Amino acid sequence: MAQVQEQEPKTAGEQRPSGLATPPVEDTGNKRKIRFVLLALLVVAIIVSIPIYSYYAARESTDDAQVDGHLIPISPRVAGTVLEVLVNDNQQVKAGQVLVKLDPADYQVALAQAQAQLATAQATTSVSGVDVPLTNINTSAQVNTSRSQVEEGRAAVGSAQQAANQAQANIESAQAALAARQADYEKAQKDLARYKDLVAKDEISKQEYDAADASARATAANVEAAKANVTVAQRTFDKAMADLGQAKARLDTALVLERQNAQVRPKQQAASQARYQESQAQVQQGEANVKQAELNLSYTVIKAPVDGVVSKKSAEPGMHLAAGEEIMAVVPLDDVWVTANFKETQLRKMHVGQKVEIEVDTFGSSRKYKGHIQSIAAASGGKFSLLPPENATGNYVKVVQRVPVKILLDPGENQDRRLLPGMSVTPVVLLND
Repeated sequence: MAQVQEQEPKTAGEQRPSGLATPPVEDTGNKRKIRFVLLALLVVAIIVSIPIYSYYAARESTDDAQVDGHLIPISPRVAGTVLEVLVNDNQQVKAGQVLVKLDPADYQVALAQAQAQLATAQATTSVSGVDVPLTNINTSAQVNTSRSQVEEGRAAVGSAQQAANQAQANIESAQAALAARQADYEKAQKDLARYKDLVAKDEISKQEYDAADASARATAANVEAAKANVTVAQRTFDKAMADLGQAKARLDTALVLERQNAQVRPKQQAASQARYQESQAQVQQGEANVKQAELNLSYTVIKAPVDGVVSKKSAEPGMHLAAGEEIMAVVPLDDVWVTANFKETQLRKMHVGQKVEIEVDTFGSSRKYKGHIQSIAAASGGKFSLLPPENATGNYVKVVQRVPVKILLDPGENQDRRLLPGMSVTPVVLLND
């Protein structure tokens, strides 16, 4: 036993080279334990990171997002002076509630003028409506009268022509009688000359001569009477021709009047109808003016178009407002949404309808809203800026663009109306939902 114990150190000394320290057995065990722990921690980290990675890989979020809503500007549709302002800033109002009243005096006067003009136009229309049938009757009567005058003129011309023809025949008859009387007178003169020679020779009695002389004087008287008849017949013929000329002149006048009345009749009727239509148009214009005046008068009372909250009130009593001048805004808090500007690299798995969890900076993580993607913009936000980027020109530096995504809240999520336009939010899109 003693020898063995003495030799063990030697044997141990012989196994280790000189100058090298021999590590203790405890240090080697500690290293193994450390390796095992590290390996275990690595395995645990991998196991834990798998669900964490799966969780975040199925989500996309951005802090470049805010609550949006309708900011409805309120402005008068007509110019006027403010009489009353019935609301204050941040006041809740209902649709149809009166916000501001303008002075209606000028518009009341304009309405009265428009109503008076309409009444005048209606009276003119009534008169024009009566004139149309009267014009038709009068023009028809004129045409009929001119036709009757033409017929009368033709009858008068016919009668005058017959009278002229008769007078011409009387002239010819009187001239024939005159020729006969002249022949008798010449024969009587010749007989008287013979009887005168025979009386001088006492071949015939004085009584026979006196009879021949009396016959000669009688034939001379007959010649004078026949000449007078010719003169009377000529005068009668001249008068008949004058009457015929007058009858023809009256007939020509009647024919001209008939043609004129026939031509003027449709024009007069058309003019009367046109005046009636013009008066009807004036009535319609007057009615339109009255409606416009009534609208302008109603516009002096400015009402809320929707339910919402009054903001940016600038109207005060006594102010003179121009048409279209903004005096306040109404924000309907029932209709808000979230506009999130995601990077273009985040849109790979994003589509309409995916659910979204929304965290509002105002409330922190204590309250989250639920919503869904309603739409994705058709272009990046930079394209709608004042100076959109043009990557094809200049020194090209690639910049990740952001695309607006509209997120609607699920029904009932904003019943308390605490979401206000402009609030910052952080939406998280559930890609695998």
